[in-house]
Amino acid sequence: MQAEVIVTGIGGQGVQLCAKALAMAAVAEGREVLLSSSYGGEMRGGQTEASVVVADADLRSLPILPSTWSTMAMHPKFLAPVAARLRPGGLAVVNTDLVEPDVVGPNGLPPGTTVVGVAAGSVAESVEAPMGAGFVLLAAYAATTGMVSVAALVEAMRRLVPPYRAQHVAANERALEAGAAAVTPLAVPVWGDVAEGAPA
Repeated sequence: MQAEVIVTGIGGQGVQLCAKALAMAAVAEGREVLLSSSYGGEMRGGQTEASVVVADADLRSLPILPSTWSTMAMHPKFLAPVAARLRPGGLAVVNTDLVEPDVVGPNGLPPGTTVVGVAAGSVAESVEAPMGAGFVLLAAYAATTGMVSVAALVEAMRRLVPPYRAQHVAANERALEAGAAAVTPLAVPVWGDVAEGAPA
């Protein structure tokens, strides 16, 4: 079984860091993982996207995902091309501080999409982690799906943060814990029975 997630947002929101943390956490828990990234040349505000494929068996190279089971959307600006690849019956975990939670329809997410909304920026601010909105959404996704544990995400984050940014580790950990607490655990389990639109 494998599951795919496309993380989308704008530069500066931590999309690439969060995707890498998810991939590392899955590897640490014994899964097979593929990660690919694309982003514009802008430091902030440009398109940034990452695809993560997680499986419990060998994976073949899939550098571009023609379709995906799920998405994490930090910003609406570049969501439309990702929404077009989301399979019916899939999952969208969205940052409702910026993304409308009812983005289902002709110009949004496919009918039948399960939408889990988390006010990622607000949650991050509430735990004094103002730069941790991406980690809030990441942990909300992990808790909703059970793709990886929050403990594995925390360890991956600790490994990814460079020494000169070590002062942010505690805040990032608070953001991860708060994101997981903001959703219903295993509301859309990734490793359960395969249903229409679910991981294959």
